[in-house]
Amino acid sequence: MKGSEQMLQELKERVCLANLDLTRHGLVVLTWGNVSALSEDGSYVVIKPSGVSYSEMKPEHMVVTDLQGSVVEGGLRPSTDLLTHLELYRAFPGVRGVVHTHSRFATALAQVECDLPCYGTTHADYFFGAVPCTRNLTPEEIREAYEKNTGLVIAETFQKRGIDPLAVPAVLVCKHGPFAWGPSPEKAVENALVLDECAHMALLTREFRPGAIPAPQSILDKHYYRKHGAGAYYGQK
Repeated sequence: MKGSEQMLQELKERVCLANLDLTRHGLVVLTWGNVSALSEDGSYVVIKPSGVSYSEMKPEHMVVTDLQGSVVEGGLRPSTDLLTHLELYRAFPGVRGVVHTHSRFATALAQVECDLPCYGTTHADYFFGAVPCTRNLTPEEIREAYEKNTGLVIAETFQKRGIDPLAVPAVLVCKHGPFAWGPSPEKAVENALVLDECAHMALLTREFRPGAIPAPQSILDKHYYRKHGAGAYYGQK
């Protein structure tokens, strides 16, 4: 049990820092965002508490739940987006961190129901193709189990479009905002930051040339695979 307690304590510290990174990167205002992480043994999720100011946030405020969403540690209520995070962990094996924000440019794309095309190499370094926008949730899906169904519609989008969620670790939820994920909470935050930067670049690209077309597949392949996969050679060993 002591080993489990230490693992969760370390994870709470990392999740708290990852949440604070959202404010440092300018990805959230007020309390409009959350980061979670899945424990190494896959049994627990650590997530930001609901509605707590980032200026007051400490590791001991993080909430630990099981995979059914029941609180097992912590005196505060978990983020209202917990059930969405849980569905993503269930649907996307290999994901260990999930981020939700209302970052300005990615949210704007979600509000106009647009995918984020890959216009150049910055995007291609992180996302192997367009970042998809989901369909609208139905009134019934919103009324009955909104947060859970948000996760389900994200998973549905990737399944129906044949997109690998580890190669495109982000989504735009229609009329809502972005979610991003990764093999750690830190990487999920990085992906959320890059997503909003790419959305901003896409806006400027379209302003400069409204008829701009996505980058060719050869550029996408080169830049994605030089950073990812068996043949990657970007960075240090």
